[in-house]
Amino acid sequence: MPLALTGLFTDPDVTFLFNDWTPVIRVVFMAFAGYLTLLILLRASGQRTLSQMTSFDLVITVTIGSAFGRVITAREVALVEVLAAFGSLVLLQVLVASLWGRFPRLRGAVTPTPAVLVHEGRIIHRELRRTHLRDADLLAAARKQGLGSLEEVHTIILEGNGQLAVITAGGVGDGSAITDDLVRRADGS
Repeated sequence: MPLALTGLFTDPDVTFLFNDWTPVIRVVFMAFAGYLTLLILLRASGQRTLSQMTSFDLVITVTIGSAFGRVITAREVALVEVLAAFGSLVLLQVLVASLWGRFPRLRGAVTPTPAVLVHEGRIIHRELRRTHLRDADLLAAARKQGLGSLEEVHTIILEGNGQLAVITAGGVGDGSAITDDLVRRADGS
């Protein structure tokens, strides 16, 4: 056997298949404890954490997932550290959500503002380019609403959470959901 591989197979810190039950039991315990901790924290933090995701929500979700994955397999991470990490991340999520309710400028910094992509049946190509969407995305959104063409659409808005809201010509009502500010920004006026 080559010398380099000999050291690998005799290194006491490297386990290939099974060494003993202690690390397996620890992984199972940490997975259960971490999972229950996350369930409790997310339930306590309210529906906001579990509703449609903004970019900030996505960052928190990925960070929690990464921390959870590390916690399950890392031998040197104690349960108290897990609780502190998860609690801090969920607290940060709740804090930012409550602050952006009080300070609209913070909301704009964390969550993109809606963008009007179609108004009064007319595609606003400048907004499509700015949001990195294509005509095909608009057609898919119309189809998803059961519409056969963009002629049936009054307005399509790219919401801050990344979803496309389609308002039909017959469903526009008084238009109060389509603010003048959104339309002016889309038209460039």
